[in-house]
Amino acid sequence: MVLLHGRGSRETDIIALAEYLPAGPIYAAVWAPLAEGRGFGWFANRGIGRPLTESLTETMAWFNGWLESAAPAGRKVLLVGFSGGAAFAGGLTLNDPERFAGAAILYGTMPFNAGVPTTPGRLQGVPIFVTHGDTDSVIPAELLESTWNYLTDESGAQTTAVRSPGGHSIRQADATALARWIEDVQDPKNLP
Repeated sequence: MVLLHGRGSRETDIIALAEYLPAGPIYAAVWAPLAEGRGFGWFANRGIGRPLTESLTETMAWFNGWLESAAPAGRKVLLVGFSGGAAFAGGLTLNDPERFAGAAILYGTMPFNAGVPTTPGRLQGVPIFVTHGDTDSVIPAELLESTWNYLTDESGAQTTAVRSPGGHSIRQADATALARWIEDVQDPKNLP
């Protein structure tokens, strides 16, 4: 399971989430390759939640190279991303839905108009967990709405969707719901 931190953050922040997730999986938190403020980011953008196509393509290639050495093809990986890491997890999953066991999109958006396919049915049968905060003031509201609609309706994914009364941060209730989703995804009777 790969945990992807938010923009301007680092891997040491997101790995703390593993404390609240099921025992058993191997958790890895990756350090994004681009300097961003005091931390790092997964892609250059043209505004919050709006990756530049070339940058997203380059960092996805970089990540996939790393992933191939860490978990060779045939070994499915579950992605968990927060904020900018959520957009990155969404881009990776949209780019190659067969490679991933699923993705959790925590307080982020899918990378629309960034060179990855967002066609109807693109994530057919892929387990997706999405959570948004009702008072999120970081991710633009129209991107949150488009992401919610795409993942719960158009994408074809097996989506678990959770609305939180909070803003742009992972709450205990979110971590609990995410842990249950991970257990369901990993349950052998739910695997193809």
